[in-house]
Amino acid sequence: MKLLLLALLCLTSTLLAADKPNIVIIFIDDLGYADIGPFGATKQKTPNLDKMAREGMKLTSFYAAPVCSVSRAQMMTGCYGARISVPGVYFPGHTNGLNPAETTIAEHMKQQGYATQCIGKWHLGDQPEFLPTKQGFDHYFGIPYSNDMEKTAKETGAKVVPLMRDDKVAELLNDEAQSRIVERYTDEALGFIRTNQEKPFFLYFPHTAVHTPIHPGATFAGKSANGRFGDWVEEVDWSVGRVLDTLRELKLDKNTLVVFTSDNGPWLIKGADGGSALPLRGGKGSTWEGGVRVPTLAWWPGKIAPGSVCDAVAGTIDMLPTCVSISGGKVPAEPVIDGRDISPLLFGKTKESRRDAHYYFASYNLQAVRQGPWKLAIATQNETMGKEAAADAKVNPRLYNLDTEISEQTNLAAQHPDIVAKLQALATQMESEIGGKAPKARRPAGEATNPQTLYPTSDAPRGKKKDAPKKGKK
Repeated sequence: MKLLLLALLCLTSTLLAADKPNIVIIFIDDLGYADIGPFGATKQKTPNLDKMAREGMKLTSFYAAPVCSVSRAQMMTGCYGARISVPGVYFPGHTNGLNPAETTIAEHMKQQGYATQCIGKWHLGDQPEFLPTKQGFDHYFGIPYSNDMEKTAKETGAKVVPLMRDDKVAELLNDEAQSRIVERYTDEALGFIRTNQEKPFFLYFPHTAVHTPIHPGATFAGKSANGRFGDWVEEVDWSVGRVLDTLRELKLDKNTLVVFTSDNGPWLIKGADGGSALPLRGGKGSTWEGGVRVPTLAWWPGKIAPGSVCDAVAGTIDMLPTCVSISGGKVPAEPVIDGRDISPLLFGKTKESRRDAHYYFASYNLQAVRQGPWKLAIATQNETMGKEAAADAKVNPRLYNLDTEISEQTNLAAQHPDIVAKLQALATQMESEIGGKAPKARRPAGEATNPQTLYPTSDAPRGKKKDAPKKGKK
């Protein structure tokens, strides 16, 4: 009888695991709206992403954040960065990081019985308490921040970045070694998928590419018609193809959601080493559409209609509640998150956004709000990181109809005072809640007591200034 009960329990556990879909989120760094084939790229070829779009859904109004760390915080927590005191970019040895008191998407998935791994750029704090293995991931492999945040290693005098395995530095990488990073990440991802093919898994795959400095692998260097930037985009496309092919090979494709997206718009001041957001205005570091609206694909054969397009407003803050929902879990009412479950959009059950509005923050400053086709800018917006605001961006408020003019050129505020008033009221409410200097509902950042770099360095420290007033743990 005991053997029979044990067999039934094992069978039940296996069936429950089979009911839970696998989830893969591929998060590219600084990839612009027009940098892949499905969104208009022609100089670099992306056949695997083209196929992914044909077999899945293209999301054309999907939003991230203006810069790296805040965008990753939004993905991990389902909250605007301002709500959780992650306003911008963390540097090596920084005092602050993602507060361990926040419940990450990985922690939710572990509660549902998932194997979890993060492969690539973390950038939510490099102190021990902030690392992926302390934030819900079973394992971590990657460069923990941007690949240009090189420090001078005391031992060798070389400029390097660390490559971590779990919570330890495995290697120190110079520029030349970075040229194998996409290949190494991809091998690690495929190994994770194969190891966990018999149980549900959550793979968060935030690439180092295509952030500058640009380091395409030897197989791809010089192969595109768009310089080394295009070469690295093509290598990213190859990596996506390897992941999808492995899922097909293992017959996991019909039980796996794959989302491909970017952390922010292109770094325009980098010239040939930066991408394109056309026809959107602006780039990385701005709250113009080109800074935060990112190329996004969703793929789940048999669940997501092939060749479908969704223009409803969605974004990185929606990934946590969506993943929790499709895994059979439920996000608690407290603490508050800003995202919503977008699985009805993905599955074609609705064409309406799951959120009443979308808010565009630059650090703690609310600069714009969108509802339906209407976007109201309430503050001056820089064109991109490293480029000041144009003359027309200094006139506020400004109202744009994104359905009729995606490039945000014509201010319609005078013609639609009622819409301006409505959106201004939404902005005022959100700003009082989590924006500005006196928010009612902002939660504290994580704070390390004695921050150190991950390896001995001879460089002066950066980023020791706290991002937010010191507060107690909630």
